[in-house]
Amino acid sequence: MSAFVAIDLGASSCRVVNVHVEPDGVRLDLVRRFPTPTRALSDDQPAWDVASLLGQLRVGLREATSRAEVESVAIDAWGVDYGLLDHSGRMLGPVHAYRSSRTAGVMERLTAEVGRARIYDITGIQFLPFNTIYQLAAARETPDYLAAGSFLMIPDLLNHLLCGSTSNEITNASTTQLLDIDQRRWSDELIAAVGLRPEIFPTLHEPGTTLGPIRDVGPTVDGINLVAAASHDTASAVAGTPLRSDRPAVYISCGTWALVGCELPTPVTSSSALRANVTNELGADNTVRLLKNVTGLWLLEECRRRWAQQGITLEAADLVAAAEHVPAGRSVVDPDDPRFATAGDMPDRIAAACRETGQSAPATPAELTRTILESLALKWRTTLQSIEIAAGIDAAVIHLVGGGAAIPLLGRLCASACERPVLAGPVEATVTGNALVQAVAAGALGDIEQGRRLVERTMRIQAVHPERINDWSELGSRLSSSAVHD
Repeated sequence: MSAFVAIDLGASSCRVVNVHVEPDGVRLDLVRRFPTPTRALSDDQPAWDVASLLGQLRVGLREATSRAEVESVAIDAWGVDYGLLDHSGRMLGPVHAYRSSRTAGVMERLTAEVGRARIYDITGIQFLPFNTIYQLAAARETPDYLAAGSFLMIPDLLNHLLCGSTSNEITNASTTQLLDIDQRRWSDELIAAVGLRPEIFPTLHEPGTTLGPIRDVGPTVDGINLVAAASHDTASAVAGTPLRSDRPAVYISCGTWALVGCELPTPVTSSSALRANVTNELGADNTVRLLKNVTGLWLLEECRRRWAQQGITLEAADLVAAAEHVPAGRSVVDPDDPRFATAGDMPDRIAAACRETGQSAPATPAELTRTILESLALKWRTTLQSIEIAAGIDAAVIHLVGGGAAIPLLGRLCASACERPVLAGPVEATVTGNALVQAVAAGALGDIEQGRRLVERTMRIQAVHPERINDWSELGSRLSSSAVHD
């Protein structure tokens, strides 16, 4: 049986996976995993090393075709970041990373000028300082921007480099805060209001679109079609989550970030949704992902990086195992505290935040891990409430997918904090959803719903029932209301 190659680009690591979508199940074959290549323009301006990334993908594609007959290839990645192309299609300048300081103060200035309500009514997108709208505004006077013929979001930038396509997939475009969410097209009104060049905005395409044959990779790869995934990684993750139309549910796609949301047929841009700062991103199969973007396992990743700098190498699984033995409810922080947004001494920052709120400061790696996981669960509890109110639903279950689903303690904390049963898995929801979109495009599946039922029947999903672990209301009261709620 031929494979669909799912390329999943994350902010921390990337994967090339052969996904076999067969009548009796979905089978994954991890071909290649590697850290996401980065480079530093300065201490506070990280960028993505696209040349190295492309090189790794070429190697991964050659390895994938050596292990299976390949039907097609699709790429998904994080949102908001982009690359610029000149009028001949060559890349211009660096590809800035969303944690760059270059957008400092831009969101506040633009929302004051254009109007927060006006922007939200058009886009339905959560206000985050690194959204593409603010990145482009910060770049308006740079030589690269002024010379650009177009820009492409990360997945389509890689598609362009592999097959020459020059259009942008719509789920990732919706993260820019420049897309008219109702009309599903770029907002001419916002582009003009922000003072951006309308000619650089590429045409849009839908998930499942054939983009063209791969070229210049190798004889076993060249000629295989690149197909558009639901190219925002959360859109792919939700496509690979076994949601049911007859059961109201919330999903939490947890990796470096945690996306807490539900799937709807139409966007919600009410004044209450604006106040809650929830986002409406487009999904596969003409759906809308009403969600909130909150900090996820980035905190633990940064702690591990800091310990490694000190000569202490600690695996995540070992940290979680040790955290099981730390007493519950010792301390919590707000994962979205701005001090945690950039790289640095995360253990010290978390300890300082605990001391400032009169709590015991975690001192050991196990204590810090427990604090992080309980803080995530507390944040999900309050975010769940915002999503349910905005969507008008009462979730019967929470689907926990992504890397967080592989942490049993996190699943139990989530069920306890949110007072809902949790279905943990699939861990590889993103590559699964990426491949399901390809399978529908190839005619191997009738639709995404059929693929979800296949996932539900054949992939590992663990049911977790709520138990009393903490007094979550008391934990929340330790933080100021502005720290837990927007």
